[in-house]
Amino acid sequence: MPIKVLVVDDSAFFRRRIKEILEKSPELKVIGGADNGKDAIDRVAELNPDVVTMDYEMPVMDGITAVREIMRTHPTPILMFSSLSYEGARVTLDALEAGALDYLPKSFESMTNSPNEGVKLLQDKVIAIARKQNKLEPATARIPDVARQAAAPAASKSRPAPAPARAAAGAARLPPTTLKRPENPPKALLIGASTGGPVALQKALAELPARFPYPILLVQHMPNTFTSAFAQRLDRVCNITVKEAADGDRLQPGVALLAPGGVQMLLSDTGRTVNIIEGSPRLQYKPSVDVTFGSAARSLKGHVLALVLTGMGHDGREGCKLLKREGATIWTQDEQSCVVYGMPMSVATAGLSDMTFSIDDVCAKLQSI
Repeated sequence: MPIKVLVVDDSAFFRRRIKEILEKSPELKVIGGADNGKDAIDRVAELNPDVVTMDYEMPVMDGITAVREIMRTHPTPILMFSSLSYEGARVTLDALEAGALDYLPKSFESMTNSPNEGVKLLQDKVIAIARKQNKLEPATARIPDVARQAAAPAASKSRPAPAPARAAAGAARLPPTTLKRPENPPKALLIGASTGGPVALQKALAELPARFPYPILLVQHMPNTFTSAFAQRLDRVCNITVKEAADGDRLQPGVALLAPGGVQMLLSDTGRTVNIIEGSPRLQYKPSVDVTFGSAARSLKGHVLALVLTGMGHDGREGCKLLKREGATIWTQDEQSCVVYGMPMSVATAGLSDMTFSIDDVCAKLQSI
């Protein structure tokens, strides 16, 4: 049975365009549309879609208010559309805190090398978040209290219900959940994430102490106009310092450097500073977890604790292979707490993960190493 999609946008042209794109896939069926947030709430209750695509700027009721109400009354996976601007980034981050699972700029087709790739990007994102259908519940705590108090008020989505057991072949290779302390004293904490990453990173970092003893490097798949706003938000809600990385920034304990969108972040040969470069145009992700992790394997050897969080695809797996050869410790987020169990699964099933964790527990685990 096809995945049922409700398309919400005040532009009839955009609704038709999204319907056209989605229905090119036999797995997807657009069952209706809405031109404002209030109508979207009513249509979700009436049609019970598997996924909602949501614009943020609409008459009568905006998209963020609609997301909050849908997550309160009929929790449904939501893909948010926004503009490629600083304001668009701010609104998108608010929507993710309110319960949306993923986002795309409305100019998503320009993010890829061809129109066909843009079509597939949208289809893949809708299919990926649809797997959370029937696993969402009304929420009371999407982000930690300390973060929620500092952030703009937003209703939230609860932890998903337990996911079905994985196939025996995959489950047999998954790592334990008991704490795995690094065998080599870490010189840095590295974290990579994609779909679901903004909320997961906020949960992981919000309660770390200001004097956290390790430098932190963050790689989140995100457009270049979004990373500055995201770094500022994390800095506001965290005790540690968070900034968008600039070329030559030094690694410092208690300071997290977020890779800028559209480029690559590497550790220098000394492992004391970061280099921001354009990187190969052939790379799918900018920034790429593989690139940052691989450079850390070269400069810091095994003195790294690397975390792979929620996300589509397998970015990070090759970088983890290089880190593992040097004796680094690798943790992966568990399936239950992931929005999309892709990146961490690829690392875990390759036998590279030393421990799996729930995103709700990882902050405490980091403070115990």
